[in-house]
Amino acid sequence: MPKIEVPGKGTFEVASGTKLVLALEDNGVDILHRCGGVAKCTTCRVEVISGYPGVVNELEQTARQAKGVTDEHIRLSCQCFVHDDLVIKPLMTVSESGMEAGPRPAEN
Repeated sequence: MPKIEVPGKGTFEVASGTKLVLALEDNGVDILHRCGGVAKCTTCRVEVISGYPGVVNELEQTARQAKGVTDEHIRLSCQCFVHDDLVIKPLMTVSESGMEAGPRPAEN
């Protein structure tokens, strides 16, 4: 099973194919996902410190362009599926923003 490390939060294993935003949330990381995981708001952004989170799909590319996200290490966790070990830094969290997380994203 792949491992996700979140500096300051710990390391945890997740089932291969798990949506990254859900893996984070289900393991105590208070990641934002204001649009419910449909690649509209980009509040679920993470910095990929190491590992490969998969290819950028069309939905993610469109959202990244609309919000001016150009750094290749910044990904939308609602559009990444975990297949390999990752070290991730959430860029927007509930505790840091004071906002509500948003509706729970779908599993797929």
